[in-house]
Amino acid sequence: MSSHRLLTRLVPRQTFSHTTTRFFTKPSCSSPPCLGIRPSRQSKALTKPRLLSLEILHNYHTTKPLLSQPEIPTTPTSATLPTSAVPSSDPPLPEYVPPTTGLLSRLPPSWVPYAELARLDKPTGSYYLFFPCLFSTLLAAPLAGPASPVSVVGTSLLFISGAIIMRGAGCAINDLWDRNLDPHVTRTRLRPIARRAITPFQGLVFTGSQLLAGLAVLLQFPFECFWYATPSLLFVASYPLAKRVTYYPQFVLGLTFSWGAIMGFPALGVDLLANQAALTAAGCLYTSNIAWTVLYDMIYAHMDIKDDAKAGIKSIALKHDKETKQVLTGLAVAQIALLAGAGAAVGAGPAFFIGSCGGAALTLGYMIKKVNLKSVKDCWWWFVNGCWITGGVISLGLAADYLLKYYGQEKLEKKPEELESA
Repeated sequence: MSSHRLLTRLVPRQTFSHTTTRFFTKPSCSSPPCLGIRPSRQSKALTKPRLLSLEILHNYHTTKPLLSQPEIPTTPTSATLPTSAVPSSDPPLPEYVPPTTGLLSRLPPSWVPYAELARLDKPTGSYYLFFPCLFSTLLAAPLAGPASPVSVVGTSLLFISGAIIMRGAGCAINDLWDRNLDPHVTRTRLRPIARRAITPFQGLVFTGSQLLAGLAVLLQFPFECFWYATPSLLFVASYPLAKRVTYYPQFVLGLTFSWGAIMGFPALGVDLLANQAALTAAGCLYTSNIAWTVLYDMIYAHMDIKDDAKAGIKSIALKHDKETKQVLTGLAVAQIALLAGAGAAVGAGPAFFIGSCGGAALTLGYMIKKVNLKSVKDCWWWFVNGCWITGGVISLGLAADYLLKYYGQEKLEKKPEELESA
């Protein structure tokens, strides 16, 4: 059906009076007749309805459509699409898939986003937070009597539970700060808040519950630990801000993650303010762990170096991309030297210097040599496994030194008793 017939039907003829036709004149040549529509031969004068329909048709062709026509689907091309919509040659990013294996797959679906927010599916960060606590506990144990193995194990278990909880709280705080940045980074765009599985308010409430749980664990230690632990919350909250203003947010992360290097001493009843050797050892161990944190997080930051540059996120990896291996080597030397200083302050034995310091030198040197900083997969492998390799050898050396002193002291205490009984 032609547009003229359609428009004529839309205007009923009976609604107009024939007495009004005198007010209408023939259209000019520039109007409807030029469109190929001829007036009726039976009457030179046009009726009002017909003239009105022709006027509407003229307006339809000369201005904008008065009737909504169905859109004709077209296939967009790169020439018609905006730049952001032009398909790139890169493969499409994978969509979120609920976990099908591991701990999270066994949780109710509504719990999964909160478990992901606490990084329960990626526990490596909790181990990195726990190791400084373990180091200080084993280093302080000979100074505390020495402390019994049962006491050392019990303290370590409390530390690992606290590390899991507080690391989860730190991750939640980080994601709340980064909720507008994470969607622009490939590795972080599917985090719960970034993909809107959790609202910022829900994340804030969950963070508060984690902090309360962490407080409950902290109160299981001697009360002095409360005063030593509280200042660390300042660093927990400030780390996400550091990467917006400095290229060295890893240093702030080191101040946060290394705090456990202080906590082992008061946890076993060693007064840092009254014991100069313990205070010196705690200071050296703390700074040693800061160097270790910056080292492994610099490798970790290389996984996001391209996305960070686009999103405007600062990191030490961006600042020292070309000389990363040299920086890593310097950090490793600082870490081992400060670790040795901590052992010397408390009179550690050969087991510590050979096992902990020597083992750390070998493992860190091998990692720095082998890691491929241009490979995301390789950086992730060394970040995860370097935790256990280096942290493990340091712990074994400290544990061996502690046990030798503990059982050696026990034998010395038994000898006078045996002589008296004889």
